Amino acid sequence: MEPQASHASLGVPDVKLTGISKRYGEVVAIDHIDLEVAAGEFFTMLGPSGSGKTTTLRMIAGFDIPDSGRVEIAGHEVTDLPAYDREVNTVFQDYALFPHMSVAENVEYGLRVSGVGREERAGRAGEALEMVRLTGYGERKPAELSGGQRQRVALARAIVNRPRVLLLDEPLGALDLKLREQMQVELKSIQSDVGITFVYVTHDQEEALTMSDRIAVFNAGRIEQVGPPADIYEHPQNPFVAGFVGTSNLLERDGSRFTVRPEKVRLLDGEAGAGLHTEPGRVVDVAYAGMITRYLVELEHGGTLQVVRQNLESSSQEELERKGTDVIVGWLPQHTVAITEQAKGEEAL
Repeated sequence: MEPQASHASLGVPDVKLTGISKRYGEVVAIDHIDLEVAAGEFFTMLGPSGSGKTTTLRMIAGFDIPDSGRVEIAGHEVTDLPAYDREVNTVFQDYALFPHMSVAENVEYGLRVSGVGREERAGRAGEALEMVRLTGYGERKPAELSGGQRQRVALARAIVNRPRVLLLDEPLGALDLKLREQMQVELKSIQSDVGITFVYVTHDQEEALTMSDRIAVFNAGRIEQVGPPADIYEHPQNPFVAGFVGTSNLLERDGSRFTVRPEKVRLLDGEAGAGLHTEPGRVVDVAYAGMITRYLVELEHGGTLQVVRQNLESSSQEELERKGTDVIVGWLPQHTVAITEQAKGEEAL
């Protein structure tokens, strides 16, 4: 891992894309994007289906060649190099484990193909399984493992080759919600432990916000915004990012457009709040969801707001009875984010 630290100290990104474009016939999959991923970073490419994130990952991996632009890994141009000549490995959603091989044999497979000796293979496979918390599972077959364990075997198989960059294409998509949430925490912990740069593709906004050091939001073959999760969520630069990353309320007042997140809006029950921007409205829908209740409020001055409130003391019946009632909503002025840029693909909101 020392070379990565050296590159990081010199400011050389582990992945650098410059003016990358890719077309499939008349379809523009990627439209002149620039992107840098720092050494040791957990970087997520987030976007809806067809936004270009997986195509970008495949061009970093070497599975697809860009029509124009430049791909660099750790300062070296690899644009036209095949996948096997790049310091990257890829983990896919379907794991692609060999069912007839043991866990250890699956992890060792790439090393064996590369001609690494048996003793070194066994040692490195054992280290990789320890990194993914599967020590003692080497003799089992994939069919004897849970979905989360199979995902970790696939991760160990990629890590054992000691790539500079690990590419992960929707790796948790096949798991159920509870296991997916657990694996999000584990993957971030593993990435921190091994120090390898992760480039992660997902369409799941919560997954991206939970795991990433930085996020690039993709839309229609372009990158709408890049930044840390808090910046992406709290300060979306355009309507697409505001609408796609979490839930946001988009309002227009006096010719200006702005967003405010539902959890920032308060129901004031007819009382004005000090320091708040307030507006009158009527509750037109209520959805009780256990820990929280979601309210849809139609504002007197135009537009609707979604409001989220924790159910600290009230019951479901009390909350549901709010439908049709008049309320005052309010939020702190600093929680509004001005929208000044028209996003490509805004009609998708």
